[in-house]
Amino acid sequence: MVSIKTALATLAAVIGANAAAGSLQQVTGSFGANPNNVGFYYYKPAKVAAKPALIVAIHYCTGSAQAYFSGTQYATLADTYGYIVIYPDSPRSGKCFDVNTSATLSHNGGGDSQGIASMVTYAISTWGVDSSRVYVTGTSSGAMMTNVMAGSYPNLFQAASAYSGVPFACFAGSSDWNSACANGQVSKTGQQWGDLVRAAYPGYSGSRPRMMLWHGTADTTLYYANLQQEILEWTNVLGVSSTATTTTQNDPQSSYTHTSYGCVVQAYSAAGVGHTVPVHESIDLQWFGITPGGPSCVGGTTGTTTTTTTNGVTTTKPITTTTTTKAGTTTTTSTGTAAHY
Repeated sequence: MVSIKTALATLAAVIGANAAAGSLQQVTGSFGANPNNVGFYYYKPAKVAAKPALIVAIHYCTGSAQAYFSGTQYATLADTYGYIVIYPDSPRSGKCFDVNTSATLSHNGGGDSQGIASMVTYAISTWGVDSSRVYVTGTSSGAMMTNVMAGSYPNLFQAASAYSGVPFACFAGSSDWNSACANGQVSKTGQQWGDLVRAAYPGYSGSRPRMMLWHGTADTTLYYANLQQEILEWTNVLGVSSTATTTTQNDPQSSYTHTSYGCVVQAYSAAGVGHTVPVHESIDLQWFGITPGGPSCVGGTTGTTTTTTTNGVTTTKPITTTTTTKAGTTTTTSTGTAAHY
């Protein structure tokens, strides 16, 4: 097995460079409960949209808020679309997030998750963020934390995108590293996984974030078997079948297989890709509904739209210009961004 330090040290080379117009900023004063002193960094573009969306983008072990800001395109795209990005910064020497303690795995129980949740509520109350347009994403430890935030604070997020992570509560225990989970040896039924998520916020009956999952088949840090466990978990939580409703090869690129589960759970399996799957920011923005082109369950698009089915995959796009049918496949030319769902 490749050590996590060796694997994650290469992430900066895998994730593309950021060319945002502005710089990363930090909130240093009080912003709410933050028992572990998670760092609060953010990016606000020069022109913020009215009632802007918010993306919480969480870094990997050995990384930092600055590294994830510089190494992804979320801030660059914020300059175009006017949303705000929060980059939590792990307070630990190894820069991993707390994804294992009972505190972080429970609503308002403490841990890193409560600190990040406080950042979200601060952004809503202080910056006028639209509370119905809050999203979370992350890579590796950040993907694990994405699962944690979706489970412990479902009331705050509308959608999530996790790159090479593990299911909510898979790392649960006294140690911050769980070899059995990392090696893909923890296997539960969807009901068992779902019960762990529901136990994080007892009595909660509101909506839960739809989930997008990415994993490489050659991952030897957080093994590929974790993807199926995540699918079992979130399909159960969101009440859809764990049998894929659509499967699309070479989507969004060669050697990737895209499966969907009742629209609200999407998974990308990247053949031959190790740790981690590169961030696909443009697809995330469609999944979040910040840009048009997402699936029917996303919404968030404006203007005239059209629904198109291609090889069994339904997409919603803005203002179409021409439609051509060839060999049983409907292809729609649109003025908007192409969908990958």
